[in-house]
Parts: sequence; C-alpha cells; structure tokens
Amino acid sequence: MTLSEFIEDVDAPQASLVVVNRDQPMPVQRMLEGLFEGQPVAVSEADLPEGERDVVLLVRDGDVVASSPLSAVMDAVLLVNSDLFITGTRGLEEAELPDVLAGLEETRFDVRGYPETEKDKLLLIAVSRAIEREAWLAGEGRLRSAFQRLSRMNDESGTRAVYETLAESDVDVHVYGTPDWMPPVGFDVTAHAGYGDDFRKGWFVVFRRPEGGGTALVAYADTPRQWSGFWTGRDDLVDAVAEDIAYRL
Repeated sequence: MTLSEFIEDVDAPQASLVVVNRDQPMPVQRMLEGLFEGQPVAVSEADLPEGERDVVLLVRDGDVVASSPLSAVMDAVLLVNSDLFITGTRGLEEAELPDVLAGLEETRFDVRGYPETEKDKLLLIAVSRAIEREAWLAGEGRLRSAFQRLSRMNDESGTRAVYETLAESDVDVHVYGTPDWMPPVGFDVTAHAGYGDDFRKGWFVVFRRPEGGGTALVAYADTPRQWSGFWTGRDDLVDAVAEDIAYRL
C-alpha cells in the first residue's frame, strides 16, 4: 500500500467535542471551534448542573469515550503555535496529548500549512510530538519518522534536539526524506533517502513497541501545503503501517 491508501481506508465514527460548563471566556470556545472548522469533528458546548466545570468531552456514536480539562486542550493546541515545537521551546516532556485529542484517532483530517494558516497543521504537529514523547518515555522500540526533506531535522532546532535525545536512548530511530542533508557521524539514527512520492510528500511518525503495536500518524500532501492524515493507536493498523514503510522505503 501507499501512504495515501492507508489514509483513504480510515473510517472512524462521527466525533464530537462538547465543552461542559465553560467558565473560560467565549474566545476560547471560538478558538476550539475554529481549530476543527471544516473537519469531521463537531464542536459544541453544554451546561450540565451536576457536571464539572471547564471540561471537554469526546463523544462518538452518542457515547462519551474520553474527557479532559479544557485547560489541557488550551495548553496543547489552542494557546500555542508551531514555532514552539520548531524552536524547541516546547520539549518532549511537555508534549503529552489530552485524552480527547488522542481519542480522535482514525478521523481523517484535511489541513493546510503555513502561509495559508498557522493553526490547521498544528494538531498534526502536536500529535507527532506526542508520539515522539511516547517513544522517549518507553526508551525502547522503533520509531520511523518522515520529514520530506532530511534537512528539516537540521534546520529546525527543536526537531533536531528531539531526535538527538531519542538517538541517545535505546530507541531504534529511522528517518526518511529527500537527501538534501544527511545526519553526521555520531548522530545515531538510520537515514532512508529517496525521491519517490512517499519520500517527498509523506509525513509519518510511527512508534512500534518491541512486542508490537504502538501509535502512528500518517499524512500525505497531495498538493503543496495541503495535508490529509490521521493517527491511530490500534495495534494491527500500527503494525501494518510500520511493516509497509519498512518494506517499501
């Protein structure tokens, strides 16, 4: 399969995010609605007399499947921008993803990158860093990450710091992209370089535990700065993505 075929195959139930008993100002609600505008995720709010305040619920098929404090969602994606990740201002230790965002797995997102917008792509960036954090905390397993251009690892100080940290662990790190730069001796990652579509247009971060399973993000740019993608923690799908990348790239 190609990366785009994995994306085409995902089919998650309709998801909704419900902000319950909001005390935060209305602009916070509007920011959350704006983040998911045009995506298959409905955002609403509700007042529940017996409920906690400033809580976000993830609802699928009428069932609440996850909840997170609104403050955690704000800290993860609403009050940040991509520069915090690129520059390393936000490190691995701060990259935990709230349950209501992690629970949007296998929902297909179609997002734009800079300069069209500064926010659309942020959700995928946050998920990518959360998967890198998962690998770092595990301290073992295999991480496969695509950058389109390998030079991005060197150009973005925050990204380089993350992968230097991972390379110093027992995680087996593999990186993918076009060979406009190669990791120097002593940077303990395995580089896979090429010019095919999945090298040039693919974006994936796939962590596989030694016993199998893990977490994967897969995205693909059909046109410049226009990404379609999803993430998943389903073991069989993570294994399938990891094995496909290992075989083809």
